[in-house]
Amino acid sequence: MDPLNDVKGQIPGEEQAPGSLRDAIARRAAFAREPHPEGVRKPPLQLMLAELRSLYRGAHRGQVVRAAARPMPVMLLPGFAAHPKRMQPMADALAASGHHVYGWGLGFNFGPSERNFSYLMRRVAVIARESWSPVALVGWSLGGLFAREIARREPALVAKVITMGTPFSGDPRANNAWKAYQMVTGHSVDRPPIDCDFSEKPAVPTVALWSPRDGIIQPRAAAGWPHERDRAVAIRCSHLDFSSSPKVVAEVLRQLDIKE
Repeated sequence: MDPLNDVKGQIPGEEQAPGSLRDAIARRAAFAREPHPEGVRKPPLQLMLAELRSLYRGAHRGQVVRAAARPMPVMLLPGFAAHPKRMQPMADALAASGHHVYGWGLGFNFGPSERNFSYLMRRVAVIARESWSPVALVGWSLGGLFAREIARREPALVAKVITMGTPFSGDPRANNAWKAYQMVTGHSVDRPPIDCDFSEKPAVPTVALWSPRDGIIQPRAAAGWPHERDRAVAIRCSHLDFSSSPKVVAEVLRQLDIKE
């Protein structure tokens, strides 16, 4: 199994911004002052605070697994500001079931850039070539946006996309994380530094796992509409628990077994 803490060729999430440090600070300060747009829903405060329990608890352990009906190469892509180790229980469970699990190879996910996205495209191509099989992409939150865009651009390399709490539908500010995202990445949430269309359904089977208890991403943004994905599956968990919850892992295993 490819270790999930593999950071060979690690590339920072943001390209070096032009101008001075003062400009970069001023830009982020302006992002911090942006008000939440009227009419755009986001999870309520009580659900956001409930995410702290998941953060304190950490990753789930002791997964119950079953043998995969169709073992395949699977790449796991972590959420915003998360390290791949957060998804280690899921990786272990998928590997124990018979899948060939690969990390994304970029360490913490600090957002897209032309360099790190190009790296991911090459990595998926190499895995598909060496496996003689297209790769299933399982992306948590922001990692799911990477997964959808890779599949949209190179559907022949991708067997299936499974997103977990990924805000691919509707307004990119329909969540409680867009300000933090802008301040970390240095770019507007609706102007990513790569040419992309996250709401367009890739030409591969696409499954959206979403939760009514998600305290970070508005559920409709993660479930999408029928023309944006093939299936939407509700799971009652926090946003942070998407990375390792036993019931989420069980659903990912089930979706990987489905022959489209």
